[in-house]
Amino acid sequence: MSKGFTVEEFFQKTRDSLQLRLVAGFGGLKRRIKVAEVNRPGLALAGYFDYFARRRVQVLGKVELIYLKNMDPQLRRSRIIELLDQDVPCCIVSRQMLPPTELVEEAEKKEIPVFRSPLVTMILVNKATLFLEDIFAAVLAVSADLVEVFGVGVLIRGESGVGKSECALSLIERGHRLISDDVVRVRYTAGGRLLGTGDPLLKHHLEVRGLGIINIQTLFGASCVMQEKEVELVVSLEDWKSEKEYDRLGMDEQFYRLFDVDLPHVLVPVRPGRDLALLVEVAALNQRLRKMGYHASRDLNQELIEQMRKKTVHRTSNIVHRKES
Repeated sequence: MSKGFTVEEFFQKTRDSLQLRLVAGFGGLKRRIKVAEVNRPGLALAGYFDYFARRRVQVLGKVELIYLKNMDPQLRRSRIIELLDQDVPCCIVSRQMLPPTELVEEAEKKEIPVFRSPLVTMILVNKATLFLEDIFAAVLAVSADLVEVFGVGVLIRGESGVGKSECALSLIERGHRLISDDVVRVRYTAGGRLLGTGDPLLKHHLEVRGLGIINIQTLFGASCVMQEKEVELVVSLEDWKSEKEYDRLGMDEQFYRLFDVDLPHVLVPVRPGRDLALLVEVAALNQRLRKMGYHASRDLNQELIEQMRKKTVHRTSNIVHRKES
């Protein structure tokens, strides 16, 4: 969202979670918020405006308000005017404290919204930051199904008609949960996590060739759907190609890149008779084990190497013993 969004949209979407109440600057609700951070303007109120984060939402907590209260009235108005002259998007006063009269008056003149919130300052800052990061996160639409399997968010991708939806349906029948069918909106958060959601209009629905569109929540219950899940594993389905060599050992981990995140990737060839849901379940369980440090193929390989080493040492010892005899 390069152009950001308006203060009015911010107010409407956080009115309940931040418990905001507009006290001044109604005429400035069309101002735009363009960055995903908030700022506490303590240094600015002290007169230091170098490197001031003017594009951020400004939060005035107990420290800032008491500092302003103890100022000379003329200096207090001057500092508030300097702050608002930076063209900030809006100000929020925390802890249900009363904003200074000068702030209300000058904000009305300059049409800069001022809100009050009963939340403790740090809780307010944290909640506002999480909301802004979510709004500004990059989003990519991926043609795939997203299913939670044993707590692992599995993105099932492949060409149209390969069986993604049928595989997802089998997993749901086994007790796993659907997040989205056909199109998954993957959001890249500030913490480097990839969160997958579905289209709000199509949520809980799944298209199966021959059956049409079915409502998973209605058929299987609310416990079989969820709104959002972190993507932790990518499973690609493709039609079996007899001339292609498929990985049979799993020694080398494969990855699928989304944004700048490398996700564990498993390629599953599809042909009649293969239980795709079972294979996806095993892939999810295997991913959980790998996250805990257990890698089956590597451990087996190490064990084989150790057995070969022991046999080599034993043969060498026998040869040396015969020579000495």
